Amino acid sequence: MLLTGKNFIIFTSISSHLYRNNIGRKFSRIITSAKREESYGKTDDKPSAFPIKVPKKVLAQSVVAILGLGFVDAGYSGDWSRIGAISRETEDLLKLGAFVVVPLCLYFILSFSKKVEN
Repeated sequence: MLLTGKNFIIFTSISSHLYRNNIGRKFSRIITSAKREESYGKTDDKPSAFPIKVPKKVLAQSVVAILGLGFVDAGYSGDWSRIGAISRETEDLLKLGAFVVVPLCLYFILSFSKKVEN
């Protein structure tokens, strides 16, 4: 790292990028690596909007788990009826619905994992 006055420059050996920061401003790319410049003209390599790759199985299991936890939270926490988002009657219905939805969610989560193994 080079620090001079209000500016500092970061040299990173891992990514071969050079960053410059004026105090109080965000990082901006000044020089890109040679590998990136070589692949600039190729249309095969499209940058991903999400740099972390998550398997679809894990993503589906997470969505189903969040659905089940939402039923448990809405039915048993009491927070939603206290702030007026749902009525007490609706909260009681969600408690009963949780007895059906949560086992279904567990079934779907386990069935997603079995489909991939087969």
